[in-house]
Amino acid sequence: MNILAIGGSDPSSGAGIQSDIKASQILGANCFSVITAITAQNSKEFSLAESVSAKSVESQIDAVLSDFEVDVIVIGMVYDDITIKKIHDKLENKKIPIILDPVIKSTTGGTLLKKDAITLLKKFLIPISNIITPNVAEAEALSGIKIRKYDDLVRASETISKMGAKGVIITGHSFYKNKVSDFIYHDKKHQSISGRKIPGQTHGSGCNFATALAYSIAQKSNIFDAARFAKQFTYQTITSAKKLGGRVKITNSKPDPIRIELSLAINQFQEIKGVSELIPECQTNFVFAKPKAKSTKDILGVAGRIVRTTNTVTMAGTLEYGGSKHVATAVLTMRKKFPQIRSALNLRYDQNIVKKFAKHCKISSYDRVKEPKSSKSKENSSISWGINFAIKNSSAPPDIIYHKGDWGKEAMIIVFGNNPGQVLDKISKII
Repeated sequence: MNILAIGGSDPSSGAGIQSDIKASQILGANCFSVITAITAQNSKEFSLAESVSAKSVESQIDAVLSDFEVDVIVIGMVYDDITIKKIHDKLENKKIPIILDPVIKSTTGGTLLKKDAITLLKKFLIPISNIITPNVAEAEALSGIKIRKYDDLVRASETISKMGAKGVIITGHSFYKNKVSDFIYHDKKHQSISGRKIPGQTHGSGCNFATALAYSIAQKSNIFDAARFAKQFTYQTITSAKKLGGRVKITNSKPDPIRIELSLAINQFQEIKGVSELIPECQTNFVFAKPKAKSTKDILGVAGRIVRTTNTVTMAGTLEYGGSKHVATAVLTMRKKFPQIRSALNLRYDQNIVKKFAKHCKISSYDRVKEPKSSKSKENSSISWGINFAIKNSSAPPDIIYHKGDWGKEAMIIVFGNNPGQVLDKISKII
């Protein structure tokens, strides 16, 4: 994937173009860059902002777009009116998703958008953007609405959306105790997603959020799923932040390829047409194990569930190691005989679904009625007994294992794979 980042240079590499490049690389994407301004800042202070010439901005954009395929564009610091007009002229007719991060002030106190340029930002850049990601202060400046409660988020988002942006995400509101939340608005639908508030101040979280959001949007995720992914990624960079200087910590894009790969797979799973029909009453979990997983704490899963909501599915919970018990235990048990198996997802049992899988996949099953009392009485041992029973005579790992339930136990299908992508491939063949 190719991301084009348009923004200012930050010599501390906490934010700006340097941060965009770091985050893109962690996500596995290539990042082209267009520099709009040079700043002088560190963890303690902001001392200078100086525009790059409009001709230079124009030439940089031309150089990238004339030679490379670009999947998504992120616009950060634009600083002055001339730069805004030039970016608009160059991107107005491009059929590429645009994420606008309307940075007005730096964490270190510097002005990143001149006061007289805000009007032109509204006129020229918001209308060509698919999604705009202001923080609360920026949303207030753009909408003219003081945000003090949830309804204010709705009104501010509606106001900004009327300027032309298809989607609005207001980041960092804290109306809930010990929580920091992001408010998503799109097509008159809205919701807020929350996470644990991390004490202290960091530099670069907004840039990380915008880059991760752009990455997920380029993967065809909808705005709500993309926002969840971006929040997870940003949370990771904040918890990994380092105090490299004298004051504010610098966000650190510490890679966790397992988390990234599973997050993307969950987003793709949610987008499969008709997938809600596959969700069991106990709901679904999707897991991915570390290469040398020894316990369920080494297996990433949803601490909650992937739940059915009318005709769609939603991830209700966060991704955590040890977040799943049953599906993670199934993977752990499979790995003892077939160590290449690292991922799995549970689905609703239906005879017709099994028949569809049988056309493309290797299938095994077990009968929970035959489970010995010693196993039934021991917590979390039923799934281990069942998987072991299903694979005891197998020379190769089955793609799916199912059972038809027992008294008080719902029938279930578990789809296995070497990775989340392989699990999705198997599911896609029956939809």
